[in-house]
Amino acid sequence: MRVHEFLKLYESGHRNFKGINLSGADLSSCILVNIDLSDANLIGTNFNRAFLTKGTFANAQLQQATLQFAKLSGTNFNHANLTKVQGRGAFWIKSELSHAQFSGAQLTHVNFRQSHLHCTNFCSAALAGVNLREAQANGANFAWANLSGALLYGADISAAQFSGVNLERSRLNGLNFSDCDLNGVSFSHAHMKGTNLQQANLTAASFAYAQMQNADLRQAKMIGANLQNTQLQRANLTDADLSRANLDQADFTDAILTNTILAAPTVSSSRTTPGQFTMRPPAFTPHMSTQITAAAPRLYMSQSFPLTAR
Repeated sequence: MRVHEFLKLYESGHRNFKGINLSGADLSSCILVNIDLSDANLIGTNFNRAFLTKGTFANAQLQQATLQFAKLSGTNFNHANLTKVQGRGAFWIKSELSHAQFSGAQLTHVNFRQSHLHCTNFCSAALAGVNLREAQANGANFAWANLSGALLYGADISAAQFSGVNLERSRLNGLNFSDCDLNGVSFSHAHMKGTNLQQANLTAASFAYAQMQNADLRQAKMIGANLQNTQLQRANLTDADLSRANLDQADFTDAILTNTILAAPTVSSSRTTPGQFTMRPPAFTPHMSTQITAAAPRLYMSQSFPLTAR
């Protein structure tokens, strides 16, 4: 159907365009509220700055379509294919996007607040500055996506995949990452106060300059992690494994470090509550030295006391 015929039908009150072929059409800045384009062929269609609120796009084909700065609140894109879509700055709040395909999509600064993203595929998508506050993203695939500067306060990320993701400078306060595989993920400069990382795999992950006060890191696997200048005041690292981790300038003031495996055999500037800080060396290290040397990483705690190894 030609674009002018389609728009004329819409203006006459017609709303059901299920299965229509508008591939490559230019619908930029059009007002198409409450439209039904489910199962439609919209490959390469231009919806830049269009008003598409409360529309239905379930199972539609939108590969390489453009939706930059489009208004999409309250829409239904369940099972839609949006592979490599250009959606920068789109307003997509309170929408249904479960099982949608966004792999390789450009979605910087998109607002997905309070949307349903169950099992949505964001693999390798550009999501810098995205707003996922209170989104239901359980089972979503964020593997190799760029989520730098993203807002995820209150989001449900249970069973989500984060392999190779970039979460630098993101806002993650209070999120539940327990049991997640976050091997090699970058959290540098992220806000992670009160985040639950219990039993998570954080091998070789970077937390440089991250804010992790009151974080739950019990039994976390942090072998080779970068904790340079990380703020870990009052964090719980009981039974965590920090073997070979970079702890330079890390602040463990009032942290719980019971049975924590620390990276280095030397610790300086220890300031914490007497008796609170206990650690056990890795199995291959039969003795733990407490001698302070110039080469040792600096750990900030609250009060001097002798370290004990067990």
